[in-house]
Formats: sequence, structure tokens, C-alpha cells
Amino acid sequence: MRHAFITGANRGLGLEFCRQLLAEGWRVHACCRAPESAEALAKLAAESRGGLRVMGLDVADGSQVSELPGRLEDVGHLDLLVNNAGVLVSGERFGNVRAEDLVRSFAVNACAPLLITQSLAPLLGRGHHARVLCVSSQLGSIAQAHEFRTVSYAVSKAALNMGVRRLAAELGRQGITVVAMHPGWVRTDMGGSTAPLTPDVSVRGMLRIAQRLMPEDGGRFYAHDGSELPW
Repeated sequence: MRHAFITGANRGLGLEFCRQLLAEGWRVHACCRAPESAEALAKLAAESRGGLRVMGLDVADGSQVSELPGRLEDVGHLDLLVNNAGVLVSGERFGNVRAEDLVRSFAVNACAPLLITQSLAPLLGRGHHARVLCVSSQLGSIAQAHEFRTVSYAVSKAALNMGVRRLAAELGRQGITVVAMHPGWVRTDMGGSTAPLTPDVSVRGMLRIAQRLMPEDGGRFYAHDGSELPW
């Protein structure tokens, strides 16, 4: 049985990751901050007949992250970790950036994926060619930064990309492949209704990349269509 762990699974990309992995026969452990109000995720769990396990997790709470191995004691191994949970502060422009938004963005977008991967590394080490997908963004590419907008999101995703490089260097020795993924501009609550991509197309592309990842691919930055992005 292949096991996947997904954060931010209550909507958008996270929910779509759950759907597609379940359809491929995976056992999915899906996390979100408020599972009691995650109606779509609860419905999917009911339909999965035991294939989907819903767990509460605030990714910015270090104590909850450190408790994850104990909560997954019955699992034994993980083959895929999708660090998907993220936060974007809309309307940011120079002059209105707030310290609390920067702190929250770094906690969720950059620190949490690193700490969650660190916490779950023993389970990933027992997986079959384990992969870690960290959902980043083209906005985190320093080479492509040409304007000042959504800065809390952009700089925290750039920090996430550095975390991916460091994690890949450390965990690659254990056969765990860690990459950053740009999902594209997707029609979700975060991406908005005018985005050109649907979640199913984006996630299908990211999972296609995940399936062909080799250890030497660790630390790379891919778009959902398979192209590689500059740091």
C-alpha cells in the first residue's frame, strides 16, 4: 500500500491531490487546520471507504508538527509528502506591507514545509523511492522578480525554495527526492476565478512529474508542465 501525506487538503490543490491519489489506489492522510468545517474533504473521506484519513493540523504550530510521527505510528512508511498548505496576503503593495503578514507567511509557506519534512523523514526513509513535493510558486523565483507585489508570499516562497535545496542535499543520501513545484496560476480560492488552469490539470501535471523523479532530480524547481524554472 502506498501512503501519501498532504497538507492544506481541505480545498483547491490539496483536495485535488487527495482525489487523484485516491483514484490511483493510494492511502491518503489529509491534513487541514479545521477538519470539522472541511465539508468537501469529509465527503471525499466518506466516499473513499477508508482510503482517506482526515487529520487536524495547524502547520504553523511547531508542537503539532513535532507530534506527527506519533500520530502516524500505525502507518509505518510514507511514499509521498505534499507540502501544499500556504497563505497569500492579497493587495500587498509597497507602503502597506505589515510585519505580522510577513511573519505569518514565513511560518506557513517556508518554515512549515521544512519542519514537516524533518519530522516525517523517518517515515519517508522507509518508503518506496519517497518523494517530497513542496508547492512553491513562480513568484518565488528571484531571477523572475521584476515588480513589487504580493511580497510576503513571494519572499516566503523564495525562502521555501532554499529549504528545498537544503532538504534535497540532506535527504537525497537516504533516497528521498525533494523538489519545489510551481502549480501554475490555478482557479482556486487563492488563484481566483480568472486563473487559466483548473486544479485537476495542475495536479495531474505535478503527479506526472513526481512519478518520474529520480534521486538526481532532488533540489530542482519544476512547473506543472514539466519545465524547469530558474531560482
